[in-house]
Amino acid sequence: MTGTAPYRPSTTPDGSDSGLGRLSTLIRNRSVTTVMLATANMQGGLKGKTYSTTHFLNEVAEHGTSWCGYLLATDADMRPLDGFGIASWDTGYGDMRFVPDLATLRTPTWMPGTALVLADPVTGDQQPVAVAPRHILKRQLEHWERRGIAASVGLEAEFVLYHGTRKSAARSGYQDLTPLFEGSRDYGLHQSPALRKYLAALHAALTGTDLPLEAVKGEGVSGQIEITFPHGEPLHAADQHMLLRHAAVEIGATHRVLPLFMAAPDTGVGSGLHIHLSLHDSEGQRPLFCSDGTELPEAALHVIGGLLTALPVLAPFWAPTVNSYKRLTPGTCAPVNYSWGFDNRTCAIRVVGTGARRHLEIRLPGADADPYRALAAVLAAAGYGLDSKVVPPPRVDGNAVTATDLPLVPRSLEEALQLMRISELPAQLFAPEVVEHYALSAHHEIEAHRVVVSPEERRREIALQ
Repeated sequence: MTGTAPYRPSTTPDGSDSGLGRLSTLIRNRSVTTVMLATANMQGGLKGKTYSTTHFLNEVAEHGTSWCGYLLATDADMRPLDGFGIASWDTGYGDMRFVPDLATLRTPTWMPGTALVLADPVTGDQQPVAVAPRHILKRQLEHWERRGIAASVGLEAEFVLYHGTRKSAARSGYQDLTPLFEGSRDYGLHQSPALRKYLAALHAALTGTDLPLEAVKGEGVSGQIEITFPHGEPLHAADQHMLLRHAAVEIGATHRVLPLFMAAPDTGVGSGLHIHLSLHDSEGQRPLFCSDGTELPEAALHVIGGLLTALPVLAPFWAPTVNSYKRLTPGTCAPVNYSWGFDNRTCAIRVVGTGARRHLEIRLPGADADPYRALAAVLAAAGYGLDSKVVPPPRVDGNAVTATDLPLVPRSLEEALQLMRISELPAQLFAPEVVEHYALSAHHEIEAHRVVVSPEERRREIALQ
C-alpha cells in the first residue's frame, strides 16, 4: 500500500509552492470563507469535505485530516466493496490520513467564496498510498525524471449535454434523455440559445479559475461537445480535467443541463478522452518526436511500439467501465484495433504535426477514463517502449477499421481484465498491489452489471411476442 519515498506535494505550474501564503491572504481579504478539500477517487471523480477557514489553517493545512479509507474502495454509488486490503469490513473501515497539496489551490468561480485544494492520502509513516490515482501518475513521472525526459500532454475531452437535471434523469429511469441540441455540430458556428448560455457560463468559470481553454467546439453527434486545454505538465493536466468535470456538472445544474462523461452515452455514440503526448529532454530543448516528412526518429518509433505493446494489457486502466467497450466499436469514430499512422483518425495512435510540433495522439481512452490512471498507463507504456527499444508494426495508411490483420481492442471489460491478469507486464510497469487493486475494481464493475436487467432486454422480449 505504500510508495518507496515519503510523500511530497506537487508544485504550482510556475514551480512555486506558496499555496498556504496565498490562501491566508485570500482568507484575510474575505475572498475565501470556506475551504473544500477534495481527493480523486477510483471513478475519476472528486470526494471530500468543506472546512471552516479557521479549522483548515490551524489544523488541516499542516497536519492533514482523517477520512474513511473506503474512499479508494467503493463503487460509483459509494457502496463499500469486498476484498480490498486498503479498506474492508475486516479492517473496520478505519480512517486514512489525507494531506493537502496546497500547490493545487484554486478559487473556482462557480463556487463563490470557496477555495478548492486537492489532497493525497498517506499512511501513518507519511508514505504515499500506492493505489491513489494521483500517486500512480506521480510515480510514472518520477521514472521519466530519472530518464532525463519531460512529458507534456494535452487532454481532449468529449462529453454529451442533455436537457434536465440529475433528479429528472432519475425520474425517467435514466432513459430517453434529450440532447441539448440535435444533429451534428462538428465545427459548427451556429449554437442554440441553451447551448450558447451553457458554454458561455462554463468558459467564464474555467478561465476565471485560471484554467485557460485552448478551444471549444461542437462534435459529430447530438449534444456532444469537445473541450481542449493547452499542452502542459501531466499531473497539472489531470488536475485540470478533474476540475473541468466538476465545473461542467455544477454549472449544468444551474442551467438545467446534464453533462454525461460516458464513453458511450447512447448506442452508436462515442465520447473520447484523447491524450496528446510530447516528450522532450529535461531542459525542454530537444523534442524526441521532431522530424519532417514521413520518417520518425528511432525514439518515437520505440514509444509507439511500447504503446501498442503495453496498452492492450493495461486496458482496465484507460477503459475502466463496462460502458467503455461499447465505444470501441465501428461507427463511433473510436479505434477498434491497435494500430498507428500519420494523421490517421482511424488508428489508435495518430502521429500529428510536423517538425518540433510533432506529437502522438492516443485515441483509446473514453470520456469515462480516470485521467490520472489513463495518463499513467500511457506514460508507463511509452517508457517501456523506449527502454526496451520495442519496434512497432508497420504504420497504417488507409482505413484501420477495415484492416483484418491487426490485434483487436477488447470487446468487453471482462476480456480486458483477463488480458491484464495473464500478462506479467502490468506488474513490471506498476506495483503489483496497484494492478491487483484495480483488477479487483474491474471485477466488481463487471459483477454489478451482470445482474442488471436493461430496457433492451425487455424490448427484445416484447418483440418476440
